Amino acid sequence: MSLDMPLTPHQCRAARGLLEWTQEQLAKAAGVSRSTVRGFENGQHELHRGNGAVIRGALEAGGVILIDADNEAGAGVRLREDRATLRSVLQ
Repeated sequence: MSLDMPLTPHQCRAARGLLEWTQEQLAKAAGVSRSTVRGFENGQHELHRGNGAVIRGALEAGGVILIDADNEAGAGVRLREDRATLRSVLQ
């Protein structure tokens, strides 16, 4: 994902679902509080640039590809082919 395109709440939830991560697991992997993840995903607040970067980085390190929206489709998420080798992120 481009650093210019912000992570969306929908992408965050979808990525966690694909990785089978709880909000707590994402928060731990990103080094942020669970309330930061919960508030963002629920649309209560936008992420500060630094928090957005570490959350995006944790999701990508966990094995997802974040896809930017374009003229034909909205933002999305895919699993990386080699995701099985990345399970050590939370261990």
